[in-house]
Amino acid sequence: MKKKIKIFSLLLLLLFSISLVFGYLFRNEILHYALGKIQKKLETKYNCMLTFSKAELLGLSGVELQNIYLIPKQADTLLAVQAIKTKINPFEIILGTIQIKNLEMHHGYIQLVKNEKGRNFDNFLKKDTLSSGSSQNNYAKKAYQLITKLLNLVPTDMHLNNLALKINDNGKKIVFTMQELKLTDKKLKSKIEVKEELLKQKWNLEGTADPREMKANLRFHSVDTSNIVVPYLASRLGLQSHFKSIQLEIKNIDFSNSEMHFEGKASITNLTLNHPKIASKDVSIENAAFNYNFLIGEKYIALDSTSSILLNKLKIQPFASYSTEKDTIYKLRIKIPEAQAQNFISSLPKGLFRHFEGMEAKGSFNYALYLEYNKNYPEALVFDSQFHKNKLQIIKYGEADLEKLNREFTYRAVENGILQRPILIGASNPFFTAYENLPILLKNAVLTSEDPSFMKHRGFITEAFKQSIIKNIRTKKFARGASTISMQLVKNVFLTREKTLSRKLEEIVLVYILENNRIASKERMLEVYFNIIEWGPNVYGIGEAASFYFQKRPQELNLNECLFLASIVPKPKKFMWQFDINGNQKEYVVKNQNFIKNIMLKRGLLTEMDTINQHLPIQIKGMARSFLKIKPTEKDTLQEIDDIEF
Repeated sequence: MKKKIKIFSLLLLLLFSISLVFGYLFRNEILHYALGKIQKKLETKYNCMLTFSKAELLGLSGVELQNIYLIPKQADTLLAVQAIKTKINPFEIILGTIQIKNLEMHHGYIQLVKNEKGRNFDNFLKKDTLSSGSSQNNYAKKAYQLITKLLNLVPTDMHLNNLALKINDNGKKIVFTMQELKLTDKKLKSKIEVKEELLKQKWNLEGTADPREMKANLRFHSVDTSNIVVPYLASRLGLQSHFKSIQLEIKNIDFSNSEMHFEGKASITNLTLNHPKIASKDVSIENAAFNYNFLIGEKYIALDSTSSILLNKLKIQPFASYSTEKDTIYKLRIKIPEAQAQNFISSLPKGLFRHFEGMEAKGSFNYALYLEYNKNYPEALVFDSQFHKNKLQIIKYGEADLEKLNREFTYRAVENGILQRPILIGASNPFFTAYENLPILLKNAVLTSEDPSFMKHRGFITEAFKQSIIKNIRTKKFARGASTISMQLVKNVFLTREKTLSRKLEEIVLVYILENNRIASKERMLEVYFNIIEWGPNVYGIGEAASFYFQKRPQELNLNECLFLASIVPKPKKFMWQFDINGNQKEYVVKNQNFIKNIMLKRGLLTEMDTINQHLPIQIKGMARSFLKIKPTEKDTLQEIDDIEF
């Protein structure tokens, strides 16, 4: 028996030796066969042609390719490289676990082109060539397999020079040229030159990288002391941005118990952004860091709550998840642990909250936001916002002096960036109407239309936020806001009407300070609101509005006139299209005003006695009559009907 085993072992050894000799003698033929299969796949699946002038094996593991081209049919060249040398263990090829240990690549480019013919890389983005997003996928397993394969293709020893990434987006051109990159003994150094029209920069990339241990710590900065200007975004998106340096650290990637863990740290210094939808001026952040810990399970992806964001001196603990276990559910939680108020103010990005610059505060606070959205049951959205303060007190206001609401001041509206005429908010203005002189019917009509719970809430309505979020998610745009009278007041008195992220964030914070520190009473806020809001072309405040439309004082307005004024608050300059050739209100306008009246009746804000001898439609008698557009086009009429919310 032992003799048979010995003979069998010798035969196996002999066969293996013959295979090695055969493989070595015909190694180039085997290489060309393998490359032929790759060429066939690229041609049939991706409609691309792969060519090279030379392909041969050097020894047992060396591979050399020359003049490699990847050209999509009827499109610009996607890849061109003069020479590639690498080493691959043949046994790993047999086992299907290829790890590239050495790589030399010289003189070449990857070219991404988009023009009237399309994109030269579209064939690689077809849905059937990408991993399916089906809930049947095991996210953790697939992610770990993909990362492992990619990192195995990153050599442990690498030398690249004169390789470029060229981007041509309908004539907008940018070229990143890697003049040199070296990875030796886990130390990486690279120099990159960037050219875009008049922009020319040189960048450094340096640090440590260990693709086998799945770890890296890299720093990205300019060669000299200047900031790095982010290319392409300015010409493509209108976003101007630059920064001093970026550091990226990958500490650990592992897969255990059917879950993948991916953790590390990213940081940036002296980041500056400028975009008309962010703010009217530069927004800058001195230091920002992100300690991340991602978890990927079989049917979920999550940013773990152990992650943290450090914005200057402010610490934020985020949590986010996407799950398809039962329904498709999105969760978001943002927590600010106990923080000193002054640290919060000083940590805000400069330029994003310019009305807070110079503000001083003492005390502390903590904050928590939770949002949960079920794609299959959007109406079940969960939205909860909790703010807790500890001896919080504003000592000094910044540019937005909220205390001025309690004294006489001058208001100037801004329209299309142009300051309008000054309006004095106080008894010195003959058109000013004190709170006690505001008709109760007008107050109730405007509150019913604009903000029914104004006298009770503290600046925000949670349910309105929920409905706004639901609609915005459904329409995939900001189709609905959740503005209260408090928010409208702050926007008008202290801010501008610019549609920027900066203005909206400032509005939210200022409203919270105004309402929760009881800086002004609800009655005074409503008094100011009625005396500053626009009620027509160059018509500000209820005193001017009553005269402009009806040649009356506010105290003399009847129910239907109050309903009319309440109905035009959202779009005051469009009142002129609401009347027919005889100067009477159109049917859809009357219907909207009756809608407000019926709500007031249901809520007990009106009695049937109040409606006696009150008949719609109304007649415009003041200067407003000269503005009426009694012959609008069909398009104008349809637009006005669309603007009315029943």
